[in-house]
Amino acid sequence: MGLTALQVHGEELGAARTADYRGATVASFFSDPQAEFAELRSGCGVFDLGFRAKISLSGGDRVRWLNGMVTNNIRDLAVGQGVYAFLLNPQGHILGDLYAYNRSDSITVDTDRSQLQKILATFDHYIIMDDVEVANLSDQMTALGVSGPNSRPVLKAAGLEFPELQPLESHTVGWDCDCGCVTCTIVRGDGADESYEIWLAPEHVKPLWESLVKAGAAPVGSEALELQRIVSGIPLYGVDIRERDLPQETEQSRALNFNKGCYIGQEIVERIRSRGAVHRKFAGFLAEGAAQFSPGMKISAVEKEVGEVTSVATRRSAGAEKSIALGYIRREAGVPGREVVIGPAKATVIQLPVEDLLLSAKIVSKTLAVS
Repeated sequence: MGLTALQVHGEELGAARTADYRGATVASFFSDPQAEFAELRSGCGVFDLGFRAKISLSGGDRVRWLNGMVTNNIRDLAVGQGVYAFLLNPQGHILGDLYAYNRSDSITVDTDRSQLQKILATFDHYIIMDDVEVANLSDQMTALGVSGPNSRPVLKAAGLEFPELQPLESHTVGWDCDCGCVTCTIVRGDGADESYEIWLAPEHVKPLWESLVKAGAAPVGSEALELQRIVSGIPLYGVDIRERDLPQETEQSRALNFNKGCYIGQEIVERIRSRGAVHRKFAGFLAEGAAQFSPGMKISAVEKEVGEVTSVATRRSAGAEKSIALGYIRREAGVPGREVVIGPAKATVIQLPVEDLLLSAKIVSKTLAVS
């Protein structure tokens, strides 16, 4: 896996350790991952998004063509707006996930670098007589992320001012630095949390990082990002979402639009909806103590196997450690508050996303008492 544009300057930025994450080599942490996670929740953290890849779709058929490829509505996407979507095979299984943004004269597809070649190959396979041109922009564009309730003040202090944005809405701004005025795209994150992405040319990413840190953002590595992802209940393709999974099993209704017309795999998705539900669902699990779970562990209820763990994390909060897991469980067993067994530990099915209050010892003890 290659270094991101930011990690080319990794030693200068003070990263304590690097790791492979989602298709690229990034900073694993700068100080304490738990403290970095706390900045994402209550302050402002800045992090490398160079593990994300960008694909440009241009040509007169780009909107119609992509709308027929993915599970969400591209046809009615306003300029400056984006959506989250799945790419399916004809059997309805998930080949990948992505964000698509209407950039007026093109569509920018954003996905993990670990999925890039698969998605490019799938696109190439389905472009036949269509007026669609695909360009991999991953070496021409990189990104930084900021997250936390202080994100807007930090961005303003760093010289990035922009109007109020809705989730997945983008806005182009100029940023003045020593090298002149740099064009950046600000994208509001997908969710209720205050988070933003800044897309820009790779040669400007280091000075922007330094400006954001000087403005008060705390450097954050991939370990804290992974904890944030798990606490937020966001499945990761290749880990929590696999090619054998069906869209409705993932509980990601934000990726599906049932009024958009035909697309690859739609027949299976619509059949599932018309029949009521799938047998499994994506859920969260919580237990006392650290390192109680590991990916691949089976989930049992009343001595019967009902699911499996896909992602795990440990959260230190209120002087105690909690184990958090994501995974799949049979719907009849996946009721929030239900006690299950995962490996050697008792755990509780929890509603996603995990609320910070749920991680306090008092609330957890009450939850674990529910049967």
